[in-house]
Amino acid sequence: MGGAPVRARVRAWIEFLGDQFWLRPALVVLACIGLAQAAVWLETAHIAGYDPSSPDANWGWAGGAEGARALLSAVASSTIGVAGTTFSITIAALTLASNQMGPRLLRNFVRDARNQLVLGIFLGTFAYALMVLRTVRTVEEETFVPHLAVSGAVLLALVSLGTLVWFVHHVATSINVETVVDAVHRDLCAAVEARTRDEADVQPPTEAPRGGPVAPADGGYLQAVDTDGLADWAHERRVVLALRVRPGDFVPRGFPVAFLSAGVEDAAEAVGRALTFGRRPAALQDLEYSVRQLVEIAVRALSPGINDPMTAGSVLDHLGDALCRIAPRHLPTGAVAREGRIVLVHPVTDYDGLCDAMFHMIRQNAAGSVHVLARMLDVLTRAAEVERLTSRLTELGRHADLVLAAARRDVADPSDLADLEERHARFVRVRTGAGQSVG
Repeated sequence: MGGAPVRARVRAWIEFLGDQFWLRPALVVLACIGLAQAAVWLETAHIAGYDPSSPDANWGWAGGAEGARALLSAVASSTIGVAGTTFSITIAALTLASNQMGPRLLRNFVRDARNQLVLGIFLGTFAYALMVLRTVRTVEEETFVPHLAVSGAVLLALVSLGTLVWFVHHVATSINVETVVDAVHRDLCAAVEARTRDEADVQPPTEAPRGGPVAPADGGYLQAVDTDGLADWAHERRVVLALRVRPGDFVPRGFPVAFLSAGVEDAAEAVGRALTFGRRPAALQDLEYSVRQLVEIAVRALSPGINDPMTAGSVLDHLGDALCRIAPRHLPTGAVAREGRIVLVHPVTDYDGLCDAMFHMIRQNAAGSVHVLARMLDVLTRAAEVERLTSRLTELGRHADLVLAAARRDVADPSDLADLEERHARFVRVRTGAGQSVG
């Protein structure tokens, strides 16, 4: 089971590195420092007789040492000042946006490679100018002007200018709620594609083993599980392993996360190697991660302080699209077999739990919002039109009935209530027709 847990931990480490806002800027700064050193070296090497200060090479910097120092100083001071001011304003704008959409969505801004590269370009230009500035010498110091390197500083300053204009546009669009919802929806679609199957898995046993408990040494948010490695290990020991936690769960230290059908000495070590914990939930193997982000946007939009049912309706539309994408696919059952024998059982997100995560909190916070309740019934109706499994249709019907019950409890206007009842009746007709076609 050696290579598989390593791959799982590598993926978790890559996920962790994506959250580090400093990583890409640091790499860009190092690249610019290397570029400055290379440009100065080319100036002193005179490769193939090339002399950038000659009249034939007048496309670049052709001034003297004092002018080069003034130019490089201006580039360095302006870029570092623009970088500080721009990102200060950006953080203020994101703080206001987080109040509307939730602080956890700031992670999407931090992980955005474009934002990281912009900071890297500003800081890299600053570092480039400093590295070149230290090589400029006047008459008293045996005159040396790296014309090629100074020309590079001018070019990087122009690139920084264009980057500033683009970055203002990018930030203005990235904090728009529709843009955020669409970005999280794309993550959800990718998770649906990765965490669902073309064919149905084997069915889990009716009773999971309740033998010796296994508790790993670590604790925290479970980010990834190496199911293949655990299945191979259990197959080699001729035991059945039943996990009790899934990615996204918080596991207290010392909590028994698994049961074994028989005692095995290295069980705790094997389970510990297969589980990857972190300080926060991750989207690596958690299908509900993006769902929770979308639901948080909708719930905040429905709060009295914001009162934006249009945003909640947009979130419901995107959640309905995810359900339609799941319709032709199979969710994992949580059972892993080796040579025809089930050796691992682990909890997974099923269709009922996914629908609960999508609709319960939004419905509970709609508080009589006719627009949101009507949109939820429409979304459930569309999902029922493409769904063909009877069990899933039953689950969609349960949520439609809950919406109707909430409407009868909270909607006072008779015409609004009649409209919602008609939408519910339309859902029932669609579900009945889909159920008959399955039969």
